Amino acid sequence: MIYSKEVENMCPVKGISHGAAPIPEEGKWVQAKEIKDISGLTHGIGWCAPQQGACKLTLNIKEGIIQEALVETIGCSGMTHSAAMAGEILVGKTILEALNTDLVCDAINTAMRELFLQIVYGRSQSAFSEGGLAIGAGLEDLGKGTRSQVGTIYSTLAKGPRYLDVAEGYVVEIGLDKDSQIIGYKYVNLGKMMENIKKGMEPAEAIEKASGKYGRFDEAVKKIDPREE
Repeated sequence: MIYSKEVENMCPVKGISHGAAPIPEEGKWVQAKEIKDISGLTHGIGWCAPQQGACKLTLNIKEGIIQEALVETIGCSGMTHSAAMAGEILVGKTILEALNTDLVCDAINTAMRELFLQIVYGRSQSAFSEGGLAIGAGLEDLGKGTRSQVGTIYSTLAKGPRYLDVAEGYVVEIGLDKDSQIIGYKYVNLGKMMENIKKGMEPAEAIEKASGKYGRFDEAVKKIDPREE
């Protein structure tokens, strides 16, 4: 250790240090001093430099090591392949290693940075959950269809909005009232549909079994396909 002459000539004075402030982790208060002191499940959003895409990243961390990762991206085709690579890269790494790992996509890198800040400051989703959350908790975010919950709506001033994808699934019809206002929609849960087909169900039946309605769809005076009309 090299000290400047000014510091060497200073008179030694003892200060008071209470150590790191404890942070909430999995139902305990922890004075985090090392990476292995960090545990918890957290998720957050990252974005790329031109802000043309985004990533929602979910991490389940036990004793500083990432045990579970859910990577969801939207924006460009390359991001989906980057998500695949990040899924292979992240698990097994400490949160410090993951912070300094090339996760290929800028949005995923930014999401990792934001999650690192959350977790080391004790802002995890499982801060007050005794024992934390089991490995697999991230997958539960996707529901039974194991698909990301995506909202895709397209609209123009001339023709109005078109519901394309919502949390329930892929929108196949929009219901309108007599004033041409949307009052409901019919959708297909693509995850359930694919499960039905995998089990041997005919495609038409699989679609029908995975379909549902929202709002006052049955009262609609006109029903339109949002991708054609």
